[in-house]
Amino acid sequence: MKKIYMAGVGGMLGEAFYKQFKDDYEVKCTDIDVNENWLSLLDFRDEKAYRKEVTEFKPDYLFHIGAYTDLEYCELHEKDTYDTNTKSVEYAVSIANDLNIPLLYISTAGIFDGEKDVYDESDKPEPLGHYGRSKYLGEVHVQEHSNNYIICRAGWMMGAGENKDKKFIQKIIKQLVEGKRQLHVVDDKLGTPTYTQDFANNTKLLVEKEQTGLFNMVCGGLTGRYEVAKELISLLGLNDRVEVIKVHSEYFAEEYFAERPACERLINKRLDDLGMNIMRDWKVALKEYLNDYYSGLVVK
Repeated sequence: MKKIYMAGVGGMLGEAFYKQFKDDYEVKCTDIDVNENWLSLLDFRDEKAYRKEVTEFKPDYLFHIGAYTDLEYCELHEKDTYDTNTKSVEYAVSIANDLNIPLLYISTAGIFDGEKDVYDESDKPEPLGHYGRSKYLGEVHVQEHSNNYIICRAGWMMGAGENKDKKFIQKIIKQLVEGKRQLHVVDDKLGTPTYTQDFANNTKLLVEKEQTGLFNMVCGGLTGRYEVAKELISLLGLNDRVEVIKVHSEYFAEEYFAERPACERLINKRLDDLGMNIMRDWKVALKEYLNDYYSGLVVK
């Protein structure tokens, strides 16, 4: 059984990677937040500790998963953001090269400026803020210095349920549980939802087929925040009880002050070209997500 060291897997995406890989690989999973019994403590910003941990485990692969993804936090904590999202990636590249093993790095649709309708792997990133820049610098370092790598770009992430999902779906559900019956949702932000379980599963396919390079990896279907909210309400059977009201991003300017691209829609061109795109339509994935993680949801 091959071995994978997974660094920074205490969050929503890490949960999916653990689930998808644990039965077929020997995995060691670490994070600064030890919130599961399958996690142990590591701050991958500590290069010496990171190197010692990975080297002693003797893995066949190194997965560098964790990052700060809260755009507002990243704008307010510049040094911490680059230490976490960029500098640690440099450590991962060096460690993987020295051990002569492949490196997996997770990137994001948030590295684009939003001026195009869709983005494939050939489009040049133009990040707008510290989050996007820190992740893109990680991409560049991996591409320029890693001997063997896979970079997978995710879109609007959903997964792991209420305890770990800090993104759009859980934010909407939280409002519903709190009794909100009018939801204000922006209609000027476009993107591609990405179910964490699908993302980890498709990554597993790339690893097993020994693929390398850069891959966009998002669910099928081009959509926007408003449409996602409407589909969520419909799947929960709340169309008659909840009104979704279109607003412009300026409506949330105080709370979400970090600049965001107007469009983050990715297409999985390389996966399609290789016949290895097993990402499902976002509506199918959303339905499964709700069934698997929110079956006991009570909206009064």
